[in-house]
Amino acid sequence: MRELTVSVPGLELSALAWGQPDAPPLLMVHGWLDNAASFALIAPRLADRFHVIALDLPGHGRSDHLPDSTIYQYLDYARAVLAAADALALPRFHLLGHSLGAGVATMVAIAAPERIRGLALIEGLGPLGDDGSRTLDRFREAMAVTPGATRPLRVFPSIEDAARARAMASGLDAYLAHPIVERGLREVEGGYSWRSDPRLSRPTAIRLAETQIMALLLGLAAPTSLLLARPHPPYLEPEALQVRIDCVDDIRVTHMDGGHHLHLEHPERVTDWLRDALDR
Repeated sequence: MRELTVSVPGLELSALAWGQPDAPPLLMVHGWLDNAASFALIAPRLADRFHVIALDLPGHGRSDHLPDSTIYQYLDYARAVLAAADALALPRFHLLGHSLGAGVATMVAIAAPERIRGLALIEGLGPLGDDGSRTLDRFREAMAVTPGATRPLRVFPSIEDAARARAMASGLDAYLAHPIVERGLREVEGGYSWRSDPRLSRPTAIRLAETQIMALLLGLAAPTSLLLARPHPPYLEPEALQVRIDCVDDIRVTHMDGGHHLHLEHPERVTDWLRDALDR
């Protein structure tokens, strides 16, 4: 495993890499409040075949935070991933995304179809959308947040304490969360605190309408494989997700018993699925 620094316009992004640099590139994009270490169990299993590069998205892991005058949104995440691919000199690459990263990866594949050899998604297809029912409330909540106002960061006496707190918040076992947690912490007086930008937890003012997302998905040309946990989380309702799936011509859907972080719970099975997905 190697640590990388990727310079993109206005930002320094961090990444982890496995495998030989001359192997076919596989870019990985993690979920919300995760980081590149989310893939620490599956990436080594793929390093015999791919040059695996797992990015820390802006505001996550060891990557720079966005300036205070900007906000975190899917379109800019996608732009950052494409800029990272440019900086890494990857004209064409395979792409894997989990959760938030699945939404970002979908947008990247739609934006640059000529660059994506194959798209693999875990627990997500496209970005979070808006059916209109909470548009006004969400907008007012986001606009009411005072710029620069953040709560003091919690300090944990140890990495293990932080992993237990993450487990309580996410439902992911502490020992499975440990790689993500360790990468996501920084030493401070009295212990450890999160590196991630506190603004990541603020409400999003405007989301794309579901009809807009469907229109974008109609342009998804890459061979796509989607892995979904069973039972499904409440934010991935099967009926609504099926409408999105039906928009994609070349997609194969697989279900696997487990939680939202299938790649941490079942690394061997997910690696087998991913190898098969990228062989398409």
